Amino acid sequence: MRKWLLAPVLGAGLLGGALGVSAFAVTTGQAESRAETFRQLELFAEILARVQADYVTEIDETASIEASIDGMLASLDPHSSYLNPDEFRDMQVQTSGEYGGLGIEVTAQDGFVKVVAPMDGTPAARAGVKSGDYLTAIDGVSIVGLTLNDAVKQMRGAVGTNITITIVRDNVEPFDVTLKRENIRPESVRHRAEGDVGYVRISTFNERTAEGLDQALAAVRKDVKGNMKGLVLDLRDNPGGLLDQSIEVSSRFLNGGEVVSTRGRRPEDIERYNARRGDRFPNIPVVVLVNNGSASAAEIVAGALQDRGRAKVVGVTTFGKGSVQTVIPLGPQKGAMRLTTSRYYTPSGRSIQGSGIEPDVEVAAVRLSDEDIADLQKRVARYSESALPNALANEQGVERKAPHVPANMPPADYKGEDYQLDKALELIRSGNATVSKTMAAAPAKAPVAN
Repeated sequence: MRKWLLAPVLGAGLLGGALGVSAFAVTTGQAESRAETFRQLELFAEILARVQADYVTEIDETASIEASIDGMLASLDPHSSYLNPDEFRDMQVQTSGEYGGLGIEVTAQDGFVKVVAPMDGTPAARAGVKSGDYLTAIDGVSIVGLTLNDAVKQMRGAVGTNITITIVRDNVEPFDVTLKRENIRPESVRHRAEGDVGYVRISTFNERTAEGLDQALAAVRKDVKGNMKGLVLDLRDNPGGLLDQSIEVSSRFLNGGEVVSTRGRRPEDIERYNARRGDRFPNIPVVVLVNNGSASAAEIVAGALQDRGRAKVVGVTTFGKGSVQTVIPLGPQKGAMRLTTSRYYTPSGRSIQGSGIEPDVEVAAVRLSDEDIADLQKRVARYSESALPNALANEQGVERKAPHVPANMPPADYKGEDYQLDKALELIRSGNATVSKTMAAAPAKAPVAN
C-alpha cells in the first residue's frame, strides 16, 4: 500500500480548500493528458488512412501497424518490443531449451548460412553435415541473403516432418540432403577436466540450464583426477536468458543470502532473490570468466559471486545490461509485449546498467597495441549496452571505463589457444583464487530508490 506524507493540519477550512484544489488539479491534469492521447491516436489513424490511400503500392496494413507498435516500444529502451504471434512462439521455443529441428549450430557469413558445428546424435550429425559447410537452399528455395533468424525459422518445424537442404562444401559439387526433424535439446552447459581443475561453460540461461549444471558439476568432479584445486565457470559470450535460472545457478555456489534485487518504477516495487543453501564445492576456489559478450543473467551470476566473495572474476568488462524484461501475453492471435519493468542490482546494491561488471583480474583475449584502441572503441560502441539507442542511464552515475590496453594480455610469442582460460587456471593453481571466509555472510542491504 502506498503511504502519503501530509503537511500538518492548520485548520479545517484551510485543509478542505487545499484538498479541493488538489483534487481539481489532478482531475484536470488527467483529463488534459487523456485528451492529448486521443489527439495523437487520431493523428495516427489519419496518417495510416493517407498511406493506405496514396502510397505508391498497396501496403500490408497488419505489418505497418505492428511496426508502429514496435517503434513505440523501441523508443523506450533497446529491449522493449512487440512480439507478433509467430515471434512469441519462437521466443517460447528458445527459452524452453528444446525444439523441432535438425541439430545444426549456424552463423551468418557474407550473406550465407554457415555451419559452425552439427550437434552430436542429431539428424544433421548422422547425415554427415560438417563444420564449414554452407547451406544455400531449403526445399529447393534459395536462402542466400536471408537473415539468419529467417533461415533458422525455416529449418525448425514439427517433429517428424522432412526438409531438404542444399549444401555447398569445398571441392565438392553442391548436393542435397533430406533430413527428418527431431526433438532437439541443445546443451547449454558443457564441461571437461583441465588437469586438476574443473571447467564448466554455460552458453545461455534457458529452462534446462540449472539441470544441465547439476549434471556437469557431478561429472566434472569425477573427471578431475585426484583432489580438485578449483573450478572455472565460463560465461563468456553468454547473452543471458531467464532470471530464475541465474538465481538457480548462483545457488550452486552459495549458501543462502542475496543473489540479486530488482526495483521497478515505484519505491515499493522491490523484490529480493536469495540463493538456496547448497554450495556444491564449499572449499574449492571458483573463477568466473567474462567478456563484453557476457550479458543479463550472466552478469547477475558474475556479480553475485563477485560481491559475495565466492569467486574471482577474470576477463574484460561485461556488456552492462542491468534491466529486467517481463513478457506480457496479449491474448489469442495478438502475440506479446516484452517490456522493461525493473532494474536489477547486485548484492552490494550496485547497478551495472551501461557500466558492466569489471573483472577482479583484467585479462585480454588477444594482444592489443595502442593502434588497436581506435578499432576497439568502435567495437565497444557496437557491443555494449551503453551505446545502444535509447539505452537506460545508470541512475547511480557509474560510467563504463573507456577502452584501453589491458596490462595483462597474451605475450607476442604466446602459442596457446585460450589465454584468458590459461590465466584463470594459473590463478587457481597459484592459490590466488582462494574462497572468501565471509562468503556466507548476509550481504549489505541495497539502498532503496525513492
